[in-house]
Amino acid sequence: MAAKAASPQGETGTISKETVQEPPMYRVLLHNDDYTTMEFVIMILERVFDKDIEEATRIMLNVHHEGVGLAGQYTKEIAETKVITVHRLAKKSQFPLRCSLERDT
Repeated sequence: MAAKAASPQGETGTISKETVQEPPMYRVLLHNDDYTTMEFVIMILERVFDKDIEEATRIMLNVHHEGVGLAGQYTKEIAETKVITVHRLAKKSQFPLRCSLERDT
Protein backbone atom coordinates (compact mmCIF):
# COMPACT_ATOMS: atom_id res chain seq x y z
CA MET A 1 0.00 0.00 0.00
CA ALA A 2 1.38 3.43 -0.89
CA ALA A 3 0.78 6.73 0.85
CA LYS A 4 0.81 10.22 -0.59
CA ALA A 5 3.14 12.79 0.86
CA ALA A 6 3.50 16.49 0.14
CA SER A 7 6.89 17.85 -0.86
CA PRO A 8 8.15 21.19 0.46
CA GLN A 9 7.00 22.72 -2.86
CA GLY A 10 3.44 21.47 -2.27
CA GLU A 11 3.65 18.66 -4.82
CA THR A 12 2.42 15.23 -3.83
CA GLY A 13 4.34 12.06 -4.43
CA THR A 14 4.04 8.42 -3.53
CA ILE A 15 6.00 6.68 -0.80
CA SER A 16 5.99 2.91 -1.01
CA LYS A 17 6.53 0.63 1.97
CA GLU A 18 9.40 -1.00 0.13
CA THR A 19 11.49 2.18 0.57
CA VAL A 20 11.09 2.15 4.36
CA GLN A 21 13.37 -0.37 6.03
CA GLU A 22 13.16 -1.48 9.62
CA PRO A 23 16.39 -0.92 11.54
CA PRO A 24 18.43 -4.06 12.22
CA MET A 25 17.84 -5.65 15.60
CA TYR A 26 20.52 -6.72 18.05
CA ARG A 27 20.40 -9.48 20.63
CA VAL A 28 21.62 -8.56 24.12
CA LEU A 29 23.22 -11.55 25.83
CA LEU A 30 24.19 -12.17 29.45
CA HIS A 31 27.16 -14.47 30.07
CA ASN A 32 27.67 -16.85 32.98
CA ASP A 33 30.54 -16.48 35.42
CA ASP A 34 31.44 -18.12 38.72
CA TYR A 35 30.98 -15.05 40.92
CA THR A 36 27.87 -13.05 40.00
CA THR A 37 24.95 -14.11 42.16
CA MET A 38 21.71 -15.39 40.70
CA GLU A 39 19.85 -12.71 42.64
CA PHE A 40 21.93 -9.96 41.02
CA VAL A 41 21.25 -11.33 37.52
CA ILE A 42 17.53 -11.43 38.27
CA MET A 43 17.67 -7.82 39.52
CA ILE A 44 19.48 -6.76 36.32
CA LEU A 45 16.84 -8.48 34.18
CA GLU A 46 14.03 -6.81 36.10
CA ARG A 47 15.52 -3.29 36.26
CA VAL A 48 17.41 -2.97 32.98
CA PHE A 49 15.37 -5.26 30.73
CA ASP A 50 11.93 -4.78 32.35
CA LYS A 51 11.31 -8.52 32.85
CA ASP A 52 8.84 -9.86 35.40
CA ILE A 53 10.16 -12.19 38.10
CA GLU A 54 9.16 -15.38 36.28
CA GLU A 55 10.82 -14.42 33.00
CA ALA A 56 13.89 -13.02 34.79
CA THR A 57 14.28 -16.30 36.69
CA ARG A 58 13.92 -18.34 33.51
CA ILE A 59 16.56 -16.27 31.70
CA MET A 60 18.90 -16.39 34.72
CA LEU A 61 18.63 -20.19 34.85
CA ASN A 62 19.37 -20.36 31.13
CA VAL A 63 22.48 -18.23 31.67
CA HIS A 64 23.49 -20.48 34.57
CA HIS A 65 22.95 -23.79 32.76
CA GLU A 66 23.80 -22.88 29.15
CA GLY A 67 26.48 -20.26 29.76
CA VAL A 68 24.57 -17.50 27.97
CA GLY A 69 21.03 -16.16 27.92
CA LEU A 70 19.05 -13.78 25.76
CA ALA A 71 18.02 -10.71 27.76
CA GLY A 72 16.24 -9.00 24.85
CA GLN A 73 16.30 -7.73 21.26
CA TYR A 74 16.61 -4.03 20.52
CA THR A 75 17.81 -1.54 17.95
CA LYS A 76 21.57 -1.02 18.03
CA GLU A 77 21.57 2.18 20.09
CA ILE A 78 19.22 0.79 22.73
CA ALA A 79 21.14 -2.51 22.87
CA GLU A 80 24.44 -0.66 23.34
CA THR A 81 22.95 1.44 26.13
CA LYS A 82 21.66 -1.65 27.92
CA VAL A 83 25.08 -3.35 27.69
CA ILE A 84 26.76 -0.26 29.16
CA THR A 85 24.16 -0.06 31.94
CA VAL A 86 24.65 -3.72 32.88
CA HIS A 87 28.44 -3.30 33.00
CA ARG A 88 28.17 -0.16 35.15
CA LEU A 89 25.77 -1.78 37.63
CA ALA A 90 27.90 -4.93 37.79
CA LYS A 91 31.08 -2.95 38.39
CA LYS A 92 29.38 -0.85 41.07
CA SER A 93 28.30 -4.06 42.83
CA GLN A 94 31.73 -5.64 42.27
CA PHE A 95 30.49 -8.44 40.03
CA PRO A 96 32.22 -9.55 36.80
CA LEU A 97 28.91 -9.99 34.93
CA ARG A 98 29.46 -9.67 31.18
CA CYS A 99 26.88 -8.58 28.69
CA SER A 100 27.29 -8.45 24.91
CA LEU A 101 25.31 -7.75 21.79
CA GLU A 102 25.19 -9.41 18.42
CA ARG A 103 23.27 -8.56 15.30
CA ASP A 104 20.13 -10.65 14.94
CA THR A 105 20.00 -12.57 11.69
